[in-house]
Amino acid sequence: MGDRLRLAVGIMAHAASLLLHTSPILTFTRMIRKRSTEEFSCLPYIVALLNCLFSTWYGLLVVSRRWENVTLITVNGLGIIFEVSFILIYIRFASARGKIKVAATATSVVLVFCTAAIISALVFHDHHHRKVFVGSVGLVASVAMYASPLVVVKQVIQTKSVEYMPFHLSLLTFLVSSIWLAYGLLRHDLFLASPNLVGIPLSIFQLVLYCKYRGGRIMEEPNECNLEQNDQEKSNEVMPATTNNINGRSQSM
Repeated sequence: MGDRLRLAVGIMAHAASLLLHTSPILTFTRMIRKRSTEEFSCLPYIVALLNCLFSTWYGLLVVSRRWENVTLITVNGLGIIFEVSFILIYIRFASARGKIKVAATATSVVLVFCTAAIISALVFHDHHHRKVFVGSVGLVASVAMYASPLVVVKQVIQTKSVEYMPFHLSLLTFLVSSIWLAYGLLRHDLFLASPNLVGIPLSIFQLVLYCKYRGGRIMEEPNECNLEQNDQEKSNEVMPATTNNINGRSQSM
């Protein structure tokens, strides 16, 4: 009974994680359609990439004994593909300054992972110590992933709008955190369960924030092109009226 329950919860956890990795597709479809990153932040996707890298490494034979965590490889391997794709799309439509900032941050994240992977493979010579090291660093990455959407909280409170804090991302984060917490407890794996003790309250906070400000929208400031277009339309409206007045005076004379 216990093994079947762990298997069922494990399948649910990995399915929910896959949904979480694919959920930004709606956001990036909007970016492609508008050819702009608008006010969206790329940080959550960069941190999610770091979490996927560590989770995949944790599941490989280098760290885990045999194939006890093979499912981590499959779902997080797909997660790496999705997150890299999202980051590349963001860079494509970001401003010149935004491109440099995102590229530098993503490069730093990859270097952090590579350093940790090399240390775990060369410094530690048994699976237990490798799991403890990679699991500890991965725990920090997981907590950072759950906390990363909070970068827009200041904007949400100031503008009283949740336009750039997607509801589906917050909801899926809550579901994923809850299921992975249960799965980690069933497997007696603190490295799987611990990050979700932070992820659950953070996602609940995001959902509460969304419910409070869901009716607001950010007012777009008119740009120079729109102002010039409006001035041109007004001048076009004034010119016929002026012409009619001149014609009327000519006829009366």
